[in-house]
Amino acid sequence: MAILKLENGQTLRNVHDISQELAPLNIQLNRWSLGDNLELHHLLAQDSLNEAEKEQVLQTLDHYFEELQQSAGYQSRDLVVLHPGIPNIDELMAKFDQIHTHADDEVRYVIDGEAVFGFVRPDGSQVELTVQPEEYINVPAGTEHWFYLTSAKRIKAVRYFISTAGWIPEYTGREIRSRQTLLI
Repeated sequence: MAILKLENGQTLRNVHDISQELAPLNIQLNRWSLGDNLELHHLLAQDSLNEAEKEQVLQTLDHYFEELQQSAGYQSRDLVVLHPGIPNIDELMAKFDQIHTHADDEVRYVIDGEAVFGFVRPDGSQVELTVQPEEYINVPAGTEHWFYLTSAKRIKAVRYFISTAGWIPEYTGREIRSRQTLLI
């Protein structure tokens, strides 16, 4: 279940309340079921996956990709798998842990683990949203945001692309004022 922490320290756990808080940013947050495919759940329980296993996971979940292709013109998808055993994971993630924008939407379907998306709202306030398994998030192009892994340093997420050209971060230079300290 998504958790939104407001800058004033208030924490929201109700999806409707979270959606209202994020509405000025046009962020889409949905819940997509993984279903009960035992082979899929077995693969998701593993720390790392080889390319064939990643493709198997993607194909199992492609009904969501097909919907996005038809409704929004998405052209490709991939699966990112991060876990504590990856060498230099902190250095790898550092480029996302600064406030930035993209020329294209940033779209993730979290299927294992969790991570935090931070956002700068139109009034300048900042919020942080913890996304967890079975949560789909679409961060519109041009939205000031940052991203980091929780202390578990574990996530598997399907990324959906209209074009990969927009995935280059454009750093804004704005400072992140606070970090989540939620115990999840």
